[in-house]
Amino acid sequence: MSSALLAIGRRRTTAERRRDRERDIIRATRELFDERGTIDAQIDDIAKRVGINKALIYRHFAGKEELFALTLVDYLGELDERLQAVDGPRKAPMNRLRSLSEVFVDFCLEYPAFADCAMSLLRRTGEQLFGEITEPVMIKLGNAMAAALDRISAILKAGQRSGVFDEVDTDYLANHLYTQTLGAMHMARMGLIVSRQDVGKDDVPGHPVVHHADIATVRETAITATLATAVGRKALTGTTTRTPVQSRKTGKATARRSTSSSTAGENQ
Repeated sequence: MSSALLAIGRRRTTAERRRDRERDIIRATRELFDERGTIDAQIDDIAKRVGINKALIYRHFAGKEELFALTLVDYLGELDERLQAVDGPRKAPMNRLRSLSEVFVDFCLEYPAFADCAMSLLRRTGEQLFGEITEPVMIKLGNAMAAALDRISAILKAGQRSGVFDEVDTDYLANHLYTQTLGAMHMARMGLIVSRQDVGKDDVPGHPVVHHADIATVRETAITATLATAVGRKALTGTTTRTPVQSRKTGKATARRSTSSSTAGENQ
């Protein structure tokens, strides 16, 4: 074997070792996220879990933010598998969206660190993200997010065709629903509701009171909010649509009027 071929073989082996180590680091990061949360997962602890020196992590990743972004990619991959498992194009759009919303909410509740990690990226501007995360990693993150968002967008389009959902840009709305649900899950993560005591004597406002947030209530509200947002202005304006109905006697298509409150096809 020539020295050139041997060199190629060594390069491939080195590249494979590098990919394996990166996978080990991401796996260890996610394990620590799930055990302790994102705040308490330190680079030193991740390195110790993998059994490497801390400095080696920075040879594989541009920084902590990039490592966290790739860990989010890992979460998103598992989430999309779960979404795919419950989705079906033959279901009515409202039922499809409910199923995906339930899976998304339950995934956030099962893995609070996923919601924390996703929210931490949303708090940054695009300029900040590109300053902290290299382009190849941004592409991986974008593709992982797009897989789930495209699935939601397809359901929204199907709902628009059947007259169930509002006529808005489905890509925008899919992103909005993603962000909206993460916000609700942050409320579940905090577990707190703030209100004010009843007005006291001489009409003096009472002190603020902190209550426990019931997780089941937060879950159901988040799912309902997703469906309500998808229906959107149809629920407010009473917009009507006309859908073709096949006449049993003549075999001709006639028009049937339905309102926004109709759930035509929801029994499928």
